[in-house]
Amino acid sequence: MAHTFCPQCAAPLIEQAHEGVPRATCPAPACGYVHWDNPVPVVAAIVEHEGQLILARNAAWPTPFYALITGFLEKHDPSPEEAVVREVKEELGLDADGPPCFVGLYPFPRKNQLLIVYHVRTQGTVTLNEELIDYQRISFDQATYWPAATGLALRDWLVSQGHSPREVDLPKV
Repeated sequence: MAHTFCPQCAAPLIEQAHEGVPRATCPAPACGYVHWDNPVPVVAAIVEHEGQLILARNAAWPTPFYALITGFLEKHDPSPEEAVVREVKEELGLDADGPPCFVGLYPFPRKNQLLIVYHVRTQGTVTLNEELIDYQRISFDQATYWPAATGLALRDWLVSQGHSPREVDLPKV
């Protein structure tokens, strides 16, 4: 269980089936709290800059893994489209050159996230924020994909653009 105590009444939680799924539940009759453990919405950007794909490496990731720009859909974000533009600006210092184009929704079960993926054409100079330590420019016809979450989104977008990307193994973490 992710939670040990009820956030409403502080009683110890128990595991109990709700709708056929085991969930952290408060046994206090007057409370009734159930932790539904819904996925967290995350936006992801397939960043196009000067005709190439930009992949970035987070400081917390193992070498040599590079991936799409991602970030949480925050409470104050007016829309997922505006959130993905904000994340690209925050992480890469790049401005969107037109509206982002929706690619698809992709589950990321390991982190209990639902990825909302867009293609974002950008302009400006790449300036990494403190979360990122490196980036790569890759031509679309040379891009590879990893068989999970954002990698599958990248594959689908590349195929939709007429490319035939090759699958690569995920690094062991």
